[in-house]
Amino acid sequence: MTDTRSASGHPVVHAAARPGLTLAAVAVVQFMVSVDLSVVNLGLPRIATGLGFSAVGLTWVIHAYALTFGGLLLLGGKIADRYGHKRVLLLGLAVFGLASLAGGFAQEPGHLVAGRALQGVGAAALSPAALALLTITFPSGKARVRAFGIWSAMNAAGGALGVLIGGVLTQYAGWRWVMFVSVPMAAVALALAWRGVAAAPPAARGGRPDVLGAVLATAGMSLLVFGVVRTDQHAWTSPVTLATLAVAVALLAAFVYVERTTTRDPLIRLGLLTNRSVAGANSYNLLLGAAMASSFYFASLYLQQVLDASPTMAGIQLLPFAIGVIAGAAVAIKLGYRLPLRTMLIIGGLVTAAGFAWFGLISADGSFLTDVLGPSIVASIGFGLCLGPVVSAATVGVAPSETGAASGLLSSSRQIGASLGLAALGTAAHARTGQNTTLEGLTEGYGLGMMLGAALLIGAVLIAFAVLPRTSAATPEKHGGHDVIPQAE
Repeated sequence: MTDTRSASGHPVVHAAARPGLTLAAVAVVQFMVSVDLSVVNLGLPRIATGLGFSAVGLTWVIHAYALTFGGLLLLGGKIADRYGHKRVLLLGLAVFGLASLAGGFAQEPGHLVAGRALQGVGAAALSPAALALLTITFPSGKARVRAFGIWSAMNAAGGALGVLIGGVLTQYAGWRWVMFVSVPMAAVALALAWRGVAAAPPAARGGRPDVLGAVLATAGMSLLVFGVVRTDQHAWTSPVTLATLAVAVALLAAFVYVERTTTRDPLIRLGLLTNRSVAGANSYNLLLGAAMASSFYFASLYLQQVLDASPTMAGIQLLPFAIGVIAGAAVAIKLGYRLPLRTMLIIGGLVTAAGFAWFGLISADGSFLTDVLGPSIVASIGFGLCLGPVVSAATVGVAPSETGAASGLLSSSRQIGASLGLAALGTAAHARTGQNTTLEGLTEGYGLGMMLGAALLIGAVLIAFAVLPRTSAATPEKHGGHDVIPQAE
């Protein structure tokens, strides 16, 4: 068992006598969440036909999930710290499963968007709780490198297999099954978590959670993405866009003010962001999430709209991406024993950016082998090199009473980045295509989106180089009973 200290200084005994089962449970949970992020992608055209979505409204099938997930993650992490990671994990899984069932029975666009939003609420509870359990169970050493390598591999496998699962279900069972499929997965994850995760007293016993901060953060990010998405109808300089973005910024500023002045237990202790590793990893993660979410979106559209692949075939053709990420994650485990996290993230970001730049050269008369397979393998290996190290950098050195909050912050940066990236890059691609809906016009838009994704990754590399300290995930220093990240040399 692991004996740590709560915020009040009292010992908190985590009955982690079965770390293998804890890792298995967390891996299944992450696989499920990752599947749900991509399972709807190949079903979007048939969802639009079946429920009568508009072209812009259809993106909210993705945004509704990503925004509630990203906006509520900080609150979910704080609640997990306060009420117990296992308890919140089980509750989140139950909500997630019920929301999936409701979304599958949707009769109009609003019903499906509401179901996806509720899925995001459940995911916002279960995701930081699961990652906090992993952080506490494997606080340092080679076991931590291996655990986060397995976590990142499951994350990648879920994301890519979600595309295949969605394609097969859409073509052979109907689009509703892209929602129904999450129900049995949630049930299995619930059973595994119930048996495989040991209950432990909450690590934090602070005041009441900062609900106002959660409302402000969610509303601000929702308006921010909404303003970006609507630029295909209202120009960036139009009064509608400027007013929407201004209100979004005001709400986010109010969130920061509330976090600094609230008498409640803040969603995120702003002092946590003074840790260079936490701040750098989350900034890196934001750009990484923006690039990767957009890549799946553009790749699936290119395969179906330009290369005329069926939903099932498109899912199969995206499988090499999953294999590449798993391979990259395996390499990251080996290198993570010796190289600093910063070095791993720089290498991974550069390799991924190279794959994206290659992808940006797609042509209207291209093929899967020349235009998709090669860049997919390069980008996915680089992505696999990034996943484990960025999670480790964002959570190592965090006190047990803040593991849920730190995990929520990391997941939030990924999901918010995915929403903003998809909105901004999708808008840019649409603007490049314009009225030219020929294969050449569509390809130009998708290629531009991929090139912009490469630019985002170069930005992430610069953040890793300038902000992250030089430290190895396997050998954190000790201070006051907790692992800490040493500052950059």
